[in-house]
Amino acid sequence: MNKFRVVEKFISINGEGKLAGELAVFIRFAGCNMRCTYCDTLYAMDIDTPVSLMSEAEIYEYIKNTGVKNVTLTGGEPLIQPGIAELIRRLTIDENLSIEIETNGSIDTQKFLEGMTVPAAERVSFTIDYKCPASGCESYMYMPNFENVRNSDTVKFVVSDMNDLNRMLEIISEYRLLEKTAVYVSTAFGAIKPADVVGFMTEHKLNGLRLQLQLHKYIWPPEKRGV
Repeated sequence: MNKFRVVEKFISINGEGKLAGELAVFIRFAGCNMRCTYCDTLYAMDIDTPVSLMSEAEIYEYIKNTGVKNVTLTGGEPLIQPGIAELIRRLTIDENLSIEIETNGSIDTQKFLEGMTVPAAERVSFTIDYKCPASGCESYMYMPNFENVRNSDTVKFVVSDMNDLNRMLEIISEYRLLEKTAVYVSTAFGAIKPADVVGFMTEHKLNGLRLQLQLHKYIWPPEKRGV
């Protein structure tokens, strides 16, 4: 039986994405295959980070006991966890849960939907990052994700400067993302000004692109965990 390395589990509001402002129960897994320059969860990467070892059944039980229907699997990188496909399937069996998986864009998301019924697959939403140049990790991107992204998914760009914004525009255009799915742009905290992003959106007539700010970093101190 797989035991997942869970760094933290908690209830909070979703800080970004389609469900921003709604309650969610978060399961944060340890470990990531990337190291972005602006990463705000480095504590989840350290091999010495204290973790709780939880089985699939224990994670499901914790989620159900919270009484919260929105579930966010995050990290680290949740899709590199041994046994994660089985956990995702277990959660989708419960018709009362809505599952969001925050992934860094380097892993094929489609393989985790294989064998699912259509209703079960519709209960899973991937929030897929595209790592722009300033992240230092653009070369890790699994580009078929942006070809295959579904309407129920989300693509997220985190930008640090104008070069990132220009790269975002190229990817949006090349993969026709605004025609296929929800697309969000966030600023790396403390980097480019949100007003500059709005100016870029206005200049390029980026109808459908949504600017988002990380709500939890404005409600609580930016370094606070478990929120």
